[in-house]
Amino acid sequence: MIARGTLGSLLVLLGGLVTATLPASTPVLRIGTLEALRAHEVGRMTGLVVVLVGLGLLANAWLRLCRTVAVGERETTDPVEGVALARFAAIVWTAPLMLAPPLFSRDGWSYAAQGKLAEVGLSPYVVGPGALAPDTFLPLPGWITGPPIVQAVDPLWWDTATPYGPVPVFLGAIVAGITGNPWILVIAHRGFALIGLVLLAWAVPRLAAWGGANPAVATALVIVSPLMMANGVAGLHNDLLMVGLMAAALVVAVERGWAWGAVLAGVAAGVKVPGGLVAVGIVLVSLPVGADLVARLRRLGAVGAVSVGTLVGLGVATGIGNGWLRALTVPGEVNTPLSATTLVGGVLDWLALHLGLGTEPALFRDLVRALGLLASLGVGALVGLRWPTGSRRTALAAVATVGSAFVLLSPVVHLWYFLLLPPFLATQRLPRHATGALVAVSVLLGLVAPLDSSLHGAYYAIVIGCMTVALLLPVLLLTPPARERLARIVAPLAPPLVTKGYSTKTGAGTPG
Repeated sequence: MIARGTLGSLLVLLGGLVTATLPASTPVLRIGTLEALRAHEVGRMTGLVVVLVGLGLLANAWLRLCRTVAVGERETTDPVEGVALARFAAIVWTAPLMLAPPLFSRDGWSYAAQGKLAEVGLSPYVVGPGALAPDTFLPLPGWITGPPIVQAVDPLWWDTATPYGPVPVFLGAIVAGITGNPWILVIAHRGFALIGLVLLAWAVPRLAAWGGANPAVATALVIVSPLMMANGVAGLHNDLLMVGLMAAALVVAVERGWAWGAVLAGVAAGVKVPGGLVAVGIVLVSLPVGADLVARLRRLGAVGAVSVGTLVGLGVATGIGNGWLRALTVPGEVNTPLSATTLVGGVLDWLALHLGLGTEPALFRDLVRALGLLASLGVGALVGLRWPTGSRRTALAAVATVGSAFVLLSPVVHLWYFLLLPPFLATQRLPRHATGALVAVSVLLGLVAPLDSSLHGAYYAIVIGCMTVALLLPVLLLTPPARERLARIVAPLAPPLVTKGYSTKTGAGTPG
């Protein structure tokens, strides 16, 4: 099981070297075999299949891991040992991917360039990575001349400011002051992301004790799922650090006080703005049972003040500033097929065009997007002002609900946005069908990671990739052994009050 997952990670690394966008000047491109594979379409398609097979092996190993740590009728597993096994799997399966370039997305190269901008005294909230190479040009789409630090940056973001908070930019600037090698920089950024994975490994068993879930199964479902390995680790996205801070904020709010939790919520928002959504859970869990509206509003104001104060203070203390708030609309420049509001608005724009209504292009898209954001804010307000207080289980459900509303109604949704949800869903005692859906979606979102928008119209790759995924999914989820494993995973896995090794009172580990 562990060896199979490790082999899968190695295949993802090797295949990724063939398929990933790399700086044109990187020495690894001078390796004869790799150069030949990348130069021919058959070689690139072979690399894509190798990546997908690797992800399939990871998914298979993960499903076996979940079954192993589950407490079932014929098999009992000490939850403390199960948590340790899941954490060990995370370490071993992550290790090969540490050295990989950013896979399935070029965002990691943008992170490196943004850190370099801050290091040389240019604000990434004012200029884009192109400012590092003012004399360069783009003769052909996707081919960029200039210094190595910008050669692999997606042309779409060449001249755009970053919408990310001061935390990743400041950390990137520190490393950029040591080296200008873009590969070393993206490895460092992956290290920053993995801080989030460590925080999840610490927080999830405690959250699971609150929600009455099996801490071992919850840990396995969150930190080593195909969704996490493909999009959080291999994909190298700031969302992983953000969600790790969110989970830690909720735990700290209970164990150390709401003010410290609010500080961590502000730090999470300092990575990406949605990290601040955990403040709703902090408000609910920190109030006594039956708190009235006035008490809720006061606590909401206090938590908000501490979180926003931390967020603004980070911009000032690091010297990065808070100009990123002006760049929050940058992601909206693209249309993503996973955004429900974008799809609905696009259909309405298409109908308006063919009905001859004479409306402006993208009028309904922008309108529906705005309504979606307002609706998600409304969900957050309703949860914070109406849901029961003083309950840890309710706080978990609150963060899951608010986070789900944000992801489903967001104007832009990428695969890695879904990383926000598992820590607050898997730690609850969900019905069988809900747990089964979480497992299936985690497998699916992991396998389709290479088919994200980074392919940019590579039709053969999309066809080959879809065919491979279509072959892998039934094997992983629909064969008799797969259905048996899934049935064991989704069975009731933990008593509602106390699970050996983890107390629902504190969520902390206990001897034994």
